[in-house]
Amino acid sequence: MIPASITVGDIATALNVSANGDRSRPIRAVSSLSEATGEELACLSSDQYLNEFRTTRAGAVIVGKKVKLPGDAAGNGSPALLVVDDADLSMAKVLAMFAPAIPRPPLGKHHTAFVAPSASVAEGVRVGPNVFVGDDARIGRNCVLHAGVYVGAEVSIGDDCEFFPNVVVRERITIGSRVIVHANTAIGSDGFGYRWDGKQHLKVPQIGTVIIEDDVEIGSCVCIDRAKFAATRIGRGTKIDNLVQVAHNVILGPHCILAGQSGVAGSAKLGAGVVLGGQSAVRDHVTMGDGSMLAACSGVMDDTEPKSIVSGLPAIPHRQALREHAALRKLPELVAEVRELQTQVAELTRRLQSP
Repeated sequence: MIPASITVGDIATALNVSANGDRSRPIRAVSSLSEATGEELACLSSDQYLNEFRTTRAGAVIVGKKVKLPGDAAGNGSPALLVVDDADLSMAKVLAMFAPAIPRPPLGKHHTAFVAPSASVAEGVRVGPNVFVGDDARIGRNCVLHAGVYVGAEVSIGDDCEFFPNVVVRERITIGSRVIVHANTAIGSDGFGYRWDGKQHLKVPQIGTVIIEDDVEIGSCVCIDRAKFAATRIGRGTKIDNLVQVAHNVILGPHCILAGQSGVAGSAKLGAGVVLGGQSAVRDHVTMGDGSMLAACSGVMDDTEPKSIVSGLPAIPHRQALREHAALRKLPELVAEVRELQTQVAELTRRLQSP
């Protein structure tokens, strides 16, 4: 349940800032500037939303320091203002105060779940309906396995993990602590490996594993394939959005971000803090340097330098891509100009050749 007694003062205390306004005003929910009511909190992170701020009915507003507020922003009847260094980060912290509790199975094992006798389940684990835990699997303390989760044989899961409904973790996978995996994700499927033998595609056995380090969060319907040999590795603190494909033998460094529908092909290596935009792709065996970024709907074909930003297909330095796109928009006019010049040259040639 959401606490009923959160006030502006409580939020200011949580953010370690002062509140310009009535600290005792109750705040019962979070909303947008345009839709918030007198008992709701909103966020102003950019000057582009100043028009909405001027008409907001919110009871309180988190405001980024970089925003240039109008002079009468703190007048009578105005919302209470909480000025912070980073409005989006502060809002993320406040949202946790208003988040309703996630329904979880009770402590212990549901009567419809199956846990192999040789499996090890630590204290505080919640095992929901129709969960399967295979032979010699190890589940750490305080883990939550929601309905329909499959944990294969010899899987090792650390402490404080949560797997939402219908997550599949195939055999011999290692997962660290505080890992969250959302519904319908599959970890440890065979890597996509085939060789043509002259008559058919011969399947290459995929005998490796997947290692997922601590504090990783994986969205829904993500596929992380096991390695052909050795390991596919997801670095600590990495966050993966929905509908992402991570192929066999991929190495993701710590604190990477992979947005929805991105894909990383086999044996690619992403350094620390790499960011992939939505619907982007990384070619097999490519290395992306630490802190590099790939724009949405782009494809990396070659190695990228650390801290570089690339875009396009094939991806090139982002500023160069912007210049090329700008030039491309002028192509119809350039074609018309070339045709006009061709006509003028033809006319001039005709005149020069005339007796």
